Amino acid sequence: MRYLTAGESHGPELTAIVDGVPSQFPIDQDGLNHQLYRRQQGYGRGYRMKIESDQATITSGVRFGKTLGTPITLHITNRDWKNWQEKMAVFGEPPENLAEVTKPRPGHADLAGALKYDHKDIRNVLERSSARNTATLVACGAVARQILEQFGIRVFGHVVRIGSVVADIPDMPFVTFMERAEASEVRCVDPTAEQAMIAQIEQAKNDGDTLGGTFEIIATGLPIGLGSYAQPDQRLDGRLAGALMGFQAIKGVEIGMGFEVAERPGSQVHDEIFYQEGMYQRRTNGAGGIEGGISNGQPIVIRAAMKPIPTLYKPLQSVDMNTKEPYLASIERSDTCAVPAAAVVGEAVVCWTLAQAFLEKFAGDSFGEVKRNYDSYMAYLQSR
Repeated sequence: MRYLTAGESHGPELTAIVDGVPSQFPIDQDGLNHQLYRRQQGYGRGYRMKIESDQATITSGVRFGKTLGTPITLHITNRDWKNWQEKMAVFGEPPENLAEVTKPRPGHADLAGALKYDHKDIRNVLERSSARNTATLVACGAVARQILEQFGIRVFGHVVRIGSVVADIPDMPFVTFMERAEASEVRCVDPTAEQAMIAQIEQAKNDGDTLGGTFEIIATGLPIGLGSYAQPDQRLDGRLAGALMGFQAIKGVEIGMGFEVAERPGSQVHDEIFYQEGMYQRRTNGAGGIEGGISNGQPIVIRAAMKPIPTLYKPLQSVDMNTKEPYLASIERSDTCAVPAAAVVGEAVVCWTLAQAFLEKFAGDSFGEVKRNYDSYMAYLQSR
């Protein structure tokens, strides 16, 4: 299973083609669009979220609500395109009043991208490197999520830190945990930390600054055996880390105890194994559900650190690429904090990676064939 995305932030639309989904999987249009809606929420988002109301239109690969086993094409219209048709025209000459972007923003792809692709106008870089394009990742992830849900696998994300505010994560049932995070403006299950996060976002907004943070993704219901230790690129932990690092602004990933394992002896890190009630069990989950690159049946727990958004309303020092004179960096419409939205994108790429690994393990051309392979394997695990 694979996907390819295309589109510019202020172009006519964003497009994704999803290939390799077996036939006969049910696809819920409302469920798909609900994930796009979730990506647009969160305290600290900018004005662009008020313009767009993302909806994905499927134009191939699905008939009467079920996949055909052929490529699925998803289109997400950019409603703001009507204001950019001259500046972002596909053909013709640039308008006379076109203001080229020549002052790269520190922390963005602007300078490196302009030099790599020989662009004089940095808009040619920032349009595609914009986090607006994560909408396509969420759309592809929504398809993958619906595949996983057929087998009782659930994926959910929440925010554990924004700026200097760290949430206190309570021990509660998974469903309650999801509901509390979903009801929070910053996707945080700790009400006290939520209010402190909102206050810090407001302060950053007033200061013309931005904030990053950390979110956590939890996946439950996974069978033992996804991924492999045989080759580095088949390791499930490496694939998940790469998926999270593969979208905008993510600068660090840890699984389970993460960097804390470097501070503890092995006796306080590794999860002891027990055999009770006809199955292998663990009482701890320091490994975050993955050992040796393979899912071990425990919930997968993975955290990602998002840097502050590079566009500042009190911009940092930069250089005009035409004159080489010092200038303040360009200002593009942006968010103050997008960590809650990044958690939703994180869910999507984790869903995609898990669905890939799942379909590799239980490969089939149709839902029925995949289900038979899965059921047979689960019966085999019971016998061991």
